[in-house]
Amino acid sequence: MDLRPVSDAGTAVRAAIAAASWAPSVHNTQPWSFEAAGGEIRVHADTDRLLRVSDPTARELYVSCGAALYTLRLALRAAGYDPVVRVLPDPDRPALAGTVRLGPQAPADEHTQMLAEEIERRRTHRGGFLHRPLPRPFLHALDGEARAEGARLLTGLPEPAVAAVADVTRAAENVQRADAAYSGELMRWARPPGSDRPDGVPADAYPRDRAEPAFVSRAGHRGEPEFAQRDYSRGRSWGYVPRPGAASPATGAVAAVVTAGDGREDWIAAGRALQRVLLFASAHGVSAAFHTQALEMYHLRDFLRREVFADAYPQMIMRLGVTDEPGATRRRPLDEIFTEPS
Repeated sequence: MDLRPVSDAGTAVRAAIAAASWAPSVHNTQPWSFEAAGGEIRVHADTDRLLRVSDPTARELYVSCGAALYTLRLALRAAGYDPVVRVLPDPDRPALAGTVRLGPQAPADEHTQMLAEEIERRRTHRGGFLHRPLPRPFLHALDGEARAEGARLLTGLPEPAVAAVADVTRAAENVQRADAAYSGELMRWARPPGSDRPDGVPADAYPRDRAEPAFVSRAGHRGEPEFAQRDYSRGRSWGYVPRPGAASPATGAVAAVVTAGDGREDWIAAGRALQRVLLFASAHGVSAAFHTQALEMYHLRDFLRREVFADAYPQMIMRLGVTDEPGATRRRPLDEIFTEPS
């Protein structure tokens, strides 16, 4: 994506909104829309794309909108502006996640440019990783990126805590697979092979299910806990086939984006932090695999908050690592998400 300095404001706005559409969202729902009016860009939560079964409070929706809001701001910074952002500016319009004004022209620094260059390159991973441990200083740097947006990235959890997170994730996945409402919602966003839909999870974006039964608890490399994956294929032969002779995948570094509070502003801050972390990681060849299952069940999320995350509210659980597997994705066209001034 070309985000070089742009003097024409209209061109910069369109390019920034196109960039914002590449933000991450659960099941690639892309639950946002954008409007330009009165010299500002408005980011709206698209409640028609709310996951009403797994996300009834819209927490994940606002995390996604926070990621889009951060990406919009980043793209404008890379285009040579100093944007002014307001989060949830109108209490009577909760679907208005934020507004952005271009602000004065200002050159972007190298860090901003580095992150912006990853907006379209970043991909969500849905499998295991190569056996390349991530250095502790790098993980600390990721936490610094999260803190800059008002959240934290917890890494370096003790082994028993990682095992507990994996077990709770597996339990949540098993319950959701057995629930017709959860399964039906998931299938709405699972794209079959050859689909030209611009949203949802494509069939070549996750590894094909192995032969073992779906509910068997499997250990990863050298006893590493294995995190349950979403069952997008529902027993069909969807998904990519791992390379012949590939080693047993590694779990990677387990991490969580957490916040001190748990309101809409916190969710949006978590989304901003998440995208900033993901782009920084991508710039260093590191991908992320998300695990939201346990966070979609109130009692399990509360258990993790109290027993694992020291009373901080978990907003996203993920694994970080290096992969050489494909990462397919698509985005909705600009005219579907952007209302331009008349």
